[in-house]
Amino acid sequence: MAEKFQARMADKQVRKDTRTLGDFVGIYCKGNHSDRVRTPLVSDAAVLGVYDSGTPVLCDECAEHLRYAEKRRAFCPKDPKPFCAHCDTHCYKSDERAWQQQMMRFSGPRSALHGYAIEGIKHALEARKYRKQAGTSGARKES
Repeated sequence: MAEKFQARMADKQVRKDTRTLGDFVGIYCKGNHSDRVRTPLVSDAAVLGVYDSGTPVLCDECAEHLRYAEKRRAFCPKDPKPFCAHCDTHCYKSDERAWQQQMMRFSGPRSALHGYAIEGIKHALEARKYRKQAGTSGARKES
């Protein structure tokens, strides 16, 4: 495991984001891949104890996506890190980005049932604030 990855995973916010991402991938995998063999995640972040509330139990496909996302989060060049959806630097490969969007669309609404109600509300408010600042509130402009 690279020292730089280890150092980044020591950051409280990086750990929290990675843990949340692991939980969301777990929600997605359980909801969409319940027919597959699922095992506890083996990854560098798991070895470092990032998933202290319990290592996600995932199928091979979801585990591979999460391992990729762990590295992307650890090496995010932005500080503070914005939501990936609002970032001007797209560090995910296009197929990984599409998978993450699909996973978040599935897991986000269900996350409140898994202990993320307050974080979900904060996330929605922060996203709304960002869209207002960017001038993309979703309202149609009249010509």
